[in-house]
Amino acid sequence: MNGYHQYQDCIEACLRCATLCHHCASACTREKDIAMMAGCIQLDMECAAICTAAAQLMSLGSSHATRLCIICADICDACAAECGKHDHEHCRECAKACADCAEQCRKMNNR
Repeated sequence: MNGYHQYQDCIEACLRCATLCHHCASACTREKDIAMMAGCIQLDMECAAICTAAAQLMSLGSSHATRLCIICADICDACAAECGKHDHEHCRECAKACADCAEQCRKMNNR
């Protein structure tokens, strides 16, 4: 049975990404031009949600985990691109975590 030990690197990348997306969304609400950060906040929340779901399914050894990881990688890419547009430390940190997570999620489909 597949599960946590086989998917540990991807699970950890997803959980790190979700944590940094939550941090980024929260920090974005404190920026001066919050309206400009609306897209970033939305993608941060979406990314955190899909990363958490992917980590949960992988931990359970779900046969649906690899398919969900494809969607997770796509959302992580979108979030990384959006965060990459902003010159805030929390956005840079989030963009890197998203890129790393997308890479790990894509590796899931090569197993």
